[in-house]
Amino acid sequence: MNKIRTKLLVYFVAILVLMIALFFIQHQNSQRIIDLHNQRLDKYFLLNEITQQTDQTYQSLQIYVNETTEENHQYFQENHREFKRLQHRFDSTATHSVDNQNYMNLLSSFIDLMNNTTDAVDAENIDQSSHYYNEAGTTASYIHEKTLELINNELTAYEKIVSLENQRMQNIRNMSTAVFLSVILLSILFALWFSNGITRTINKLTNAAKEIATGNYQIKDIFVSRKDELRLLTDTFNQMKFNVVEAIREMKEKARLNQLLKEMELQSLQNQMNPHFLFNTLNTISKTAYIEGAEQTNELISSTSKLLRYNIGNLDKETYLKDEVNVVNEYFFIQQTRFGDRVSFRQYIDQQCLSISMPRLTLQPLVENAFIHGIENMAASGEIRLNIYQKQQTIMIEIIDNGKGMSQEKVNRLLGDGQSADGTQQKRGHSTGIGLRNVIDRLYLFDSRSTVAIESRVGVGTKITIQLPR
Repeated sequence: MNKIRTKLLVYFVAILVLMIALFFIQHQNSQRIIDLHNQRLDKYFLLNEITQQTDQTYQSLQIYVNETTEENHQYFQENHREFKRLQHRFDSTATHSVDNQNYMNLLSSFIDLMNNTTDAVDAENIDQSSHYYNEAGTTASYIHEKTLELINNELTAYEKIVSLENQRMQNIRNMSTAVFLSVILLSILFALWFSNGITRTINKLTNAAKEIATGNYQIKDIFVSRKDELRLLTDTFNQMKFNVVEAIREMKEKARLNQLLKEMELQSLQNQMNPHFLFNTLNTISKTAYIEGAEQTNELISSTSKLLRYNIGNLDKETYLKDEVNVVNEYFFIQQTRFGDRVSFRQYIDQQCLSISMPRLTLQPLVENAFIHGIENMAASGEIRLNIYQKQQTIMIEIIDNGKGMSQEKVNRLLGDGQSADGTQQKRGHSTGIGLRNVIDRLYLFDSRSTVAIESRVGVGTKITIQLPR
């Protein structure tokens, strides 16, 4: 993740390096002109020294020729050595051009003529010494002229070079000015872009926080393309919003479940009005019917007694699946007694699944709902099936009817707000007074991994599937 501070540091370092590079280029070019100027001055001074030393050496030769003494000879030799030193210095610094080569030849000729003159003087050959001396004077004049010519040529070339260097320096200055102005412009644009990126993200966060403060938690998550601290801030804000929404949802769910428990407690109290009197009365009727030989009446009253005894039990207590299946069998025995062959009840039950725990009064309300809203009004061939089997680590419970079915809208409403299959609230005419929403809530309260699904088609039937983790 690129931090904001890192971005700023990289930007300022890049600007600093660019400025240093421009300064270095200008400094190098200025230094080049200075070095070129110094080289030219050194050459001018050298040529001037050569000219002066030529005159001085020639004068010392003249003195020695006119008065041949050891002292004059010593004086000549000193000037002679100094002249040769300047010649060697010129040879080492001068470029290899025709003019410089001719100038070097003149210097060498001057040295040779001076040597020949001193040799002739030492040999006391007056004619030769006079000839060489005059030739040396002529050569000294040529050296003067050639020196002036070289200086003029150097000045001319120097003016051209200086003009080119000045033009180059001007171009560099223009380029530096353009780069400097570009850097200023880019810096302004970068500052605007960078600050807008920060303020835009902060404005998004501020507006979202205001919406949340008003109670609107349905705003979209904030997304930024940056990869810095602001990205981390927005991700944290989105996670915080999600956590708040989840906390509110859980609070609402807990409040709804608490309300459900209170309603079930009230309902349980209402259903427990003197149950012993009711059971004793039913048992008395059952025994009377048995004594009189009315076995079917006895069985019917016995099933009704068992059904009522189970229904008015404490809903908070858990039971086993086998007990739920037994009470469903009692319920359907009563319904088959009423409707005869118009209805049938089929079961496929894996006995190994019946030992699982589950909330009390789970299956009967669903079977009763399938009967009343599915097959009760059918003239014949009404059927309800109960399938219980294991699928991997889940117990599957299916309640299937071939009744009138319902639309998907009614299915959604049934799962969403506890309405019955016909679109109205569950009526107290049901034996339990418990609707599908109540069953789903108690299943979820019993084990949050439990699920209830409904598949239905109008005119075909309905299938309710319960999944209980084993």
